[in-house]
This record gives sequence, structure tokens and C-alpha cells, in this order.
Amino acid sequence: MLIISLFLATLFLAYSHGANDNFKGVATLFGSRTISYQTAILWASLTTFAGAIAAVFWASTLVPKFTAQGIFPDAIANAPEIHLAVAITTGLTLLFGAITGFPISTTHTITGAILGAGLVAIGLKVNFGALGSLFILPLCLSPIIAICLAAGTHRCFQYIGSKINLQPHEKIVNICHLISAGIISFSRGLNDTPKIVSLILIIDYFSVQGGMLTIAMAMGLGGLLNSQKIAETMGEKIADINHNQGLSANVVTGILVIASSYFGLPISTTQVSVSAIFGVGLIDNQSNFQVFSQILLSWVLTLPIAMIISGITYRLLQ
Repeated sequence: MLIISLFLATLFLAYSHGANDNFKGVATLFGSRTISYQTAILWASLTTFAGAIAAVFWASTLVPKFTAQGIFPDAIANAPEIHLAVAITTGLTLLFGAITGFPISTTHTITGAILGAGLVAIGLKVNFGALGSLFILPLCLSPIIAICLAAGTHRCFQYIGSKINLQPHEKIVNICHLISAGIISFSRGLNDTPKIVSLILIIDYFSVQGGMLTIAMAMGLGGLLNSQKIAETMGEKIADINHNQGLSANVVTGILVIASSYFGLPISTTQVSVSAIFGVGLIDNQSNFQVFSQILLSWVLTLPIAMIISGITYRLLQ
């Protein structure tokens, strides 16, 4: 019964992750009115699913061993109750964020869930030092780096545009914008699917490839059915952007996502994509400081909220 519950909870987590994350890669396409919401979410779902399928073929190198990210020992971390508490907590938190329109970080939510269950399981023996690289550094660095780079990139594009008439090349700009959004969504599917699959690898019935395919379908379904509020927040409320601003934000997001994967930089892709949109809007005074402040607050509260829910869930499971 516990194993069945773990499988269902992980599917729920994948669905919630898709609802909260799938649209983030195409938010600038919708916000700049380059394409409609329906087209944007279909493009996001297609490219995210493609990334997840690519992960199936690279499973041996992409699926990490679930070690609770160094927060507590593997002997405790690999208990089914820990996995179940983490999956339930992360799924609930991400789905709440999707329903209310707050784009929160999956990695930070999982970190809070692991910490909450760990505190209940082994008390103060958990490794609090791991929080520095998993939560504090990304929260401090991601918004600052993304805002500065996005604002600078857009300013450069503006300068180039003032020297060259870009009007005849607008279709090329839109195509580049579409491709950049697809690359971001593809990379999300490629990187995030194995992380979620690692939760159910203790179930002997599932192969890595079968688990990934199942997770990929659940993520796609979540994005298709529950991305509306995230679309409104990221596409319309953070900043009022045009085609060139949207492309600038996507270029910065893509570069930082790739750089963070290659160099192991402690940044959050969710926080990068949101902050990049805010950054390009700053140049022309089109950013909404109130909405961005609310999102910042949700990022700060993600960890303690996930800790509380996970701790209670793990105790109930015990």
C-alpha cells in the first residue's frame, strides 16, 4: 500500500510540477503577444515532453541517486516514508502556487520538504549547512544576476535597433524568440524529469525508462490543464513587454540555465526566468514592483511552508 501511494504521489508531483513550470519557458512569447496562450502552452508542452523523452535515452547519466541532497544520510533518505512525504508536500505546494499564480522553484520546494521530514526523522542531526548552496545562494544570486543581465541585454538590443532598422527583420526576431523558448522548455524537461523519477526508483517494478515516460506524460498534462494563472502572472503582471524585450529575457534565461548546468552554479531556473522578465521591463519603466515583491516573498516562504507540511506528513505516515 505504501509503494502504491508513493507511485500515485509522484505522479501528482509530476502533474503539479508541469502546472507550475511548463509555461515559464514560453511566458515571454505570450506576454509580448507573439503567439496566443493556446499556442504558447502547446509549444511548451511539446518541447518539454521532447526534453523528457530525450532524458529517457540518457537515463543512465541523468538520473541521480536520491541522497536527500546531503541533508541527511542515505539510510534514512531512502525510506519509502521519506519519499512519500517529499512527493506529497512538493506536489501540494507546487499546485497551490500554480492555482494562485505564484511561480515557485521546484528545487527549493523539494529542499524544504526533505528538511521537514528530516527534522522529524532524526532531529537536529540534519545537515543545515547544505541549505547554503541549495536555498540561500540561489535565492540571493538568481534574481540579481538575471535582472542585471536582462536589463543590459535589452539595452544592447535597443542600441543595435537604433542603428539598424529592425522592422523588416521582425519575423526573424519572432522565429528566434520561438526557438529560444523551445530550448528553455526542452532543457527543463531534460533536467527535471530525472529528478522526479528518482523518487520512485525504490519501486522495483519500474524501469528507469518506464518511470520517465510516465512522469513525462503527467508533467505534460499538468501544464496543459493548470497553467493559466502562471501565464497571467509571468506574461502580463510582472512587466508589459514587447517582442524584443521577450527575446532579450529568453536569451539571458537560456544562457544562465546552460551555464548553471555546465559550471554547477547555484541558481534557480524559475527565479532566473521571472527576474529576467522583470529586468527587461525596468529599462522602459514597465515592470510591476508590487507583483515582483509578492513573488519574492513567495520564494522566501517556500522553504518554511514545505518544511512544515512535510514534517506533519511524515509524522502522520509514521
